[in-house]
Formats: sequence, structure tokens, C-alpha cells
Amino acid sequence: MPDKIVILSTCASEEESNKLAHLLVDGRLAACVNVIPQVRSYYRWQGEVETSHEWLLLIKTSRERFAAVRAALEQAHSYEVPEIVALPIVEGSPAYLSWIDENVRENLGTDS
Repeated sequence: MPDKIVILSTCASEEESNKLAHLLVDGRLAACVNVIPQVRSYYRWQGEVETSHEWLLLIKTSRERFAAVRAALEQAHSYEVPEIVALPIVEGSPAYLSWIDENVRENLGTDS
């Protein structure tokens, strides 16, 4: 089973996307968060079809950090039901996958 994942999450504004990205990377919950601005989302909410512009977060992390990422997003997110979906990374550059590992390690008192 792959041990690296990409988590997808959307949010309502650029400010929120920046806040969430910094929260995850600063906390070593994610090695990298890409922010894709102004995606158009169509969804059903409370019985109505809605559409909105959202910011898509592509969160690269390890499978073992998923629960912590989910908890952080659920606590900090403005949505009542935030999107938090994990997809496995089935292949990748060994150097990049190693870099993910190095950057999501629990901080042992050093930022290196």
C-alpha cells in the first residue's frame, strides 16, 4: 500500500487557502500545498444545486499524517463540511518521495 498521499480540499477564499496551506506546512503535516485559484465547483447543498468559485488545495503528505491533516483542516476550515479526500501516490520520483518524508517528520526540536 502506498505510504504517500495527495489530499484534495477546497476553500472559499484566497485568504483561507493561504492560511490553511501555511498551517499544514508550518506544522509539518504536509511537505507541500499547491493552491489552484478560482476553480468552479458545482455541488448539491441543503437540497439545492450550488455553484461557486473555490481555491483547490493539493496537499502532499504521508498516509500516517492523514488523521492529523484531517483534524487540522476540520478545526481551521470555514466550511461546515470541508472536502478532505486522500488519493494514493502510486509512483513517483524517489527523490521527491523522500523529500516528502523529510518534510512531514515530526519536529524533533529542529527545522532541518
